[in-house]
Amino acid sequence: MTVEGEASVEVSERTATTLEERWSQFFRWGPYVLLGIATVLAGATASELMSGPETVAAGGLVAAVLALQLGWHTRRPPASPPPAAVDGGRAVVLVPGAPGPGSAAYFALRTALAFALTWLNPFFAVFACVGYFDAVQLLPPRPVFVRTGLLAVALTMAGSQSGGLPPASALNWVAFGGLFLLNASLAVGLAHLDAKEAEKAAERSATIAQLARTNARLEQALAENATLQAQLVLQAREAGVADERRRLAAEIHDTLAQGLTGIIAQLQAADTAAPGQARVHHQRAAALARHSLGEARRSVQDLSPVALEHDTLPEALGKTVDAWAERTGISGRFTATGTPHPLHEEVAATLLRIAQEALANAERHSGATRAGITLSYMGDEVVLDIRDDGRGFDPSAPSARGSHGGFGLDGMRARAERLAGEVGIESAAGEGTAVSVRVPLARHD
Repeated sequence: MTVEGEASVEVSERTATTLEERWSQFFRWGPYVLLGIATVLAGATASELMSGPETVAAGGLVAAVLALQLGWHTRRPPASPPPAAVDGGRAVVLVPGAPGPGSAAYFALRTALAFALTWLNPFFAVFACVGYFDAVQLLPPRPVFVRTGLLAVALTMAGSQSGGLPPASALNWVAFGGLFLLNASLAVGLAHLDAKEAEKAAERSATIAQLARTNARLEQALAENATLQAQLVLQAREAGVADERRRLAAEIHDTLAQGLTGIIAQLQAADTAAPGQARVHHQRAAALARHSLGEARRSVQDLSPVALEHDTLPEALGKTVDAWAERTGISGRFTATGTPHPLHEEVAATLLRIAQEALANAERHSGATRAGITLSYMGDEVVLDIRDDGRGFDPSAPSARGSHGGFGLDGMRARAERLAGEVGIESAAGEGTAVSVRVPLARHD
């Protein structure tokens, strides 16, 4: 619920409380005040409207009414006012009060006394009109009882308004009949409207209560969603960290580890080679060391391969194949097909790393004498094929990291999947290996 809504509810609560207090005061003291006014008016007109015995009888009836009022308000709490505050889930609405035990008998006796007083002096109708206000609260909540009580009050009021009871002439009788119909219609009609308003108030109360419960559930759901969102953000952060670690591990494997492997191979070859040939191996080892150092520095900066710093992907792949073939003595060939397009840096770097890993695997494990790489631009995707004529293997066998910590085919697949690509393997014992990498064509902006 908004701040404005809560403020409106608080104002409604204070207004309802004020109305309840005022109605409570009216039903507590109103009968006494109206009886006092009626008694003063009747006393002022007693010499003209009442005989001596009637005046005495009126005094006795007034005393009886006072005793009835005092007894009712002493033994019973004041009747509930018509608008009573009912909590409807943070909001307060107004609904009629409920009658208490003995209230119907009290109403009937008071109405009879008021009728008798009005029979003696029409001004006592001032007191009788209080029945219009509390009939709904004092009588049982059924139309027949409420209407009967209101008609009794209307009868008393019509007698007073027509000149007193009983009517003294035919004209008074006609006036009495007309005034009775008018008072009865107004009383019953207003009671009916009050009942309808009470039903609407009850419906509003139920609606507001339902809205309050819905609002509470919504606030609870929002709190749960906030907690879930925080958990998802934490999980995403952890997943990102783990993915970045894997990517860095693969990057190091494809650069430093392969460079160090090549340096070791050249140094080992130099130990057993003739002096002139050893110098060649030492030069190759130094070149590999310088290249690996460049790769390490580049990795620290942005993990982009040095080979792509000044060359396109086809050019970098061609130089990589040539350098690999010269270093390993294995025949290597690079071919590009289709119309070359500038690729996104991440796509180019991924394909170059996969090619380097595939060539490294062919060197270490396949015993191949020939290897070839083909880069194909095919509409909305780029395809990289690496083939060798080595001993082959079973692609369905579980893959595992080698003794040197290599990532192999799993690393290739992970790299391709980061670009929404895929890696296909075709190999069999004695038939060589073919690796095919397909990634969407993401152009360089």
